[in-house]
Parts: sequence; C-alpha cells; structure tokens
Amino acid sequence: MKKRKLKLVRRSGFTLIEIMVVVVILGLLAALVVPRIGPQVAEAQRTTAATQIRSIEDALEMYRMHSGFYPTTQQGLEALVTAPTTSPVPKRYADGGYLKKLPDDPWGNPYVYRNDGGHITIKSYGPDGEESDDDVSNED
Repeated sequence: MKKRKLKLVRRSGFTLIEIMVVVVILGLLAALVVPRIGPQVAEAQRTTAATQIRSIEDALEMYRMHSGFYPTTQQGLEALVTAPTTSPVPKRYADGGYLKKLPDDPWGNPYVYRNDGGHITIKSYGPDGEESDDDVSNED
C-alpha cells in the first residue's frame, strides 16, 4: 500500500475576529467624523434655502414688471409657473412662466408665500416644517 501524504490546505479569507476589528475601527472613525459633518450639512441646507428664495424673488420681480403687481397670497407661487386664472389676472404673462417648476425647500417642504399689500414674504419653515426660530426667509 502506498502512503498518502496529507497536504495542509490554507484557505484564504478573513476570520470573524479580523472582520469584527475592522467594523469596530470603522465605527470609531464614524463616531469621530459624523458629528463634525452634521453642522456643515445643516448650514449648507440653510444656504440652499436662502439661494432658492432669492431666485423666487427674482422671478416675482419679473412677474411684477410684466403685470404691474405681485401674485396674491391665494394665487401663491404657483402663479410663477402657470398663469393665474383668479383675479387679478395679469394682462401680460411670460411664455412658459417665470419658473419651470417650484422648488421645494431643502427639507422637502413647499415654500410659504404671503403678499400683504405688496409686502412679500417667502419663507421656509426649516427642518422641523413648522414656524419657529430655525425658519429661513427673505426677511433675514
């Protein structure tokens, strides 16, 4: 009978302990990095909201230059996308409107528009979606 030699076969791969060490290291890195990024993301969202509000203001100015007045609160910002059908209806309205579509604020909520006798307010209620101290508006 022939003697068989036993071959030791090494399997490639990672052990459970190696994988757990990597996961712990990644967790520690995330714990250090995420708190530093969070405030920057919030500030970027506020800046985006302020920029969008300025763009809406520009579109409102074009609307006013063509019609002689701003849309009413009831007509809302939708008057910048499609011509209003409720009074006062502008005699001149730009082909295609003044905005292609109304943007939502960075938190996914619609902007709030008010026209109080020609005093225009455009506002985002911020991350909580409710009127509070974290709102972003054209009056800031």
